[in-house]
Amino acid sequence: MAPRPEGTRHPRLLAVLGDPVEHSLSPPMHNAAFRATGLPFTYIAVRVGPGELRRAVDALRVLGARGANVTVPHKEAAAQLAEWLSAEAREAGAVNTLVFEEGRVLGYSTDGAGFCRALDEVAHFDPAGRRVVLLGAGGAARAVALALAARGAAAVRVVNRTQERARALVERILASGRGTEARACPWPQDTPGWEDVLRGGDLVVQATSLGLARSGPDPWRDLPFQVTAGTALATDLIYGPGGSPFLRAAARAGLRTLAGDWMLLYQGAEAFRLWTGVEAPVALMRSVLDRLLKGGSDVGKAHGAHLSG
Repeated sequence: MAPRPEGTRHPRLLAVLGDPVEHSLSPPMHNAAFRATGLPFTYIAVRVGPGELRRAVDALRVLGARGANVTVPHKEAAAQLAEWLSAEAREAGAVNTLVFEEGRVLGYSTDGAGFCRALDEVAHFDPAGRRVVLLGAGGAARAVALALAARGAAAVRVVNRTQERARALVERILASGRGTEARACPWPQDTPGWEDVLRGGDLVVQATSLGLARSGPDPWRDLPFQVTAGTALATDLIYGPGGSPFLRAAARAGLRTLAGDWMLLYQGAEAFRLWTGVEAPVALMRSVLDRLLKGGSDVGKAHGAHLSG
C-alpha cells in the first residue's frame, strides 16, 4: 500500500537527483499534475555528483521533503541508503523512487512496472515467451530485466561493456526462479558480433548511457537489426526531442519502436501515487511531455535523459 500524506502537515518538496539532470522533464510533468490535482507539492531537479547522494537526501529530509526520484548514476547507491526496500527494489538492487515516511527512507523501483505498462498499453507487446536483448546492466536495466522475467520472458541476453556487471545481472535473473534463461554477452566490436547477440530477438532494449549522446558518431547506424525476429520491437530507456538515434536506426530496418518517454510517464505516475496516495492524471502528464518533446520548451532540447529522470 502506498504511504499516505500526513494530512495538511505532509511535506511539500520533491526532487529528482542525478548527474546530469538539467534536461529532465520530470519537474514540468509532475508540477503540472500537482496543479491539476490541487496537491501542494513542488518538484525540482537537483544535480548531485557521484558520492554525494547521501548528503543530498539528508538535506532534503532537513527541508521537510516528501521524497525524490533518483536517476543516473545513483540508483544502486539509493538502494544502499534506503532503510526499507520494496520487493522490486530489493530484487533489482536499485531504487528510482524514495519516500520519506515517519523518519525513514523507503526505497521503491517503479522502472520495471512503468516499462511493462508501456509495453502493454502503447506497444501492445506481451513479453511472455519472448527473447529479449538488453543493452546495458545498470539500475534501470536491472529493473526492466527482472520485470520482464516476472512477465514470463523466455530468455534475456545481457550485453554490456563490463562483463562483471552483465554476469551479476544474469545471476539476479536466474536467482529470481521464474524460469527465464539468461546469459551475459560481451559488447560486440564488429557486425558479426552484433548479429550473434541480436539474432532472433523479439524485444531489443537500449539501456546504456550511449543513448544520451546527441553529437558525434552514431553508434547505432550500422547495427544489423534485420537479424531480429520478424515482429521485433525496439525500445530505448532514453527520451529526448527528435527521438532516439537507436530507435531511428531500428525503424529504418523495419522494426516497430517504443519511445522512452512512455516509460518516463508510467514510472512517474507510480511514483506520484507512492508520494501522495492519489492516482496520477496520466493523460495530462502525457500532454505535457508531448508539448515539451515537440519543442514547446527549452527544457530537454540539449540531449536526452534516462528514464525516471
